[in-house]
Amino acid sequence: MAGFRGSYTVMVTPFDQQGRLDEQALRGFVDWQVEQGAHGLIPLGSTGEFLSMTREERARAASIVVEQAAGRVPVLVGTAAEWTDEAVDLSREAERLGADGVMIVPPYYSSPTEDEIFHHYRRIAEAIGIPVMVYNNPNTSNVDLRAPLVARLSEIDNISYIKESSGSVARINEILRLSKGRMTVFAGYHPWEGYRVGAQGYVSVFANIAPALSAQMFTVTVEQGDGEGGRRIYDRVAPLLDALAGDLYVSATKAALALIGRPVGAPRAPRLPLPAHRREPLREVLDGLGLIAG
Repeated sequence: MAGFRGSYTVMVTPFDQQGRLDEQALRGFVDWQVEQGAHGLIPLGSTGEFLSMTREERARAASIVVEQAAGRVPVLVGTAAEWTDEAVDLSREAERLGADGVMIVPPYYSSPTEDEIFHHYRRIAEAIGIPVMVYNNPNTSNVDLRAPLVARLSEIDNISYIKESSGSVARINEILRLSKGRMTVFAGYHPWEGYRVGAQGYVSVFANIAPALSAQMFTVTVEQGDGEGGRRIYDRVAPLLDALAGDLYVSATKAALALIGRPVGAPRAPRLPLPAHRREPLREVLDGLGLIAG
């Protein structure tokens, strides 16, 4: 498959009323995302609650997304684990299931050194033949993959993508400069600004709710080169990005999907459903975007 670019939805994982993986809802969600124009799908990221799922559930969810996408869009499976051997096993499994790539946050508890991070990713990359998207999210992993380390990682053959979620737009440009074209950057925050400094994609939480708008922002800004047109889309969706921001982003995303008529169940503990006082402002944002029918 050609190189990855565009708006990639970092998917929620649907659960049924008993808290089990809802396979039917997951298949329907994949179809809806593709029909709405998502350029790619990423199951089992942070938004997908991978830390609250068993190994068997993670494999089943990955299998369903790959099978249902059926090559219509790329699928990058989240295969992060604190233990390198487990991350290797998960990544090999994703490749066997037909994933087009994997997305991996660094070990998030052990406070690894830069050499340990490099060793972790090199072990994974050498074990598989599909691309690795490094995931830098220091706000949740407590590990910041700074640009010089990312450039070092880009020297490993199939580490060629990064989801950059430090929140620094300048970091995107620094990664591109130091990696000398070896690393393709996907923004994790600030997609419009990221596109303007060279990001070629966006790993999008809000695309769970409005995949067409997220894809349109990329198309207008990057492929059509219409920066002002892209800004207008960004300004339009900014209230939704703000409503989903913060520690309750999983709960808020699932609440928003219920409000637009695409329920995917409650989040798993320790997460709680979105508090009632947050729901009405969220409803107003969704209504303003024309996402609530009737």
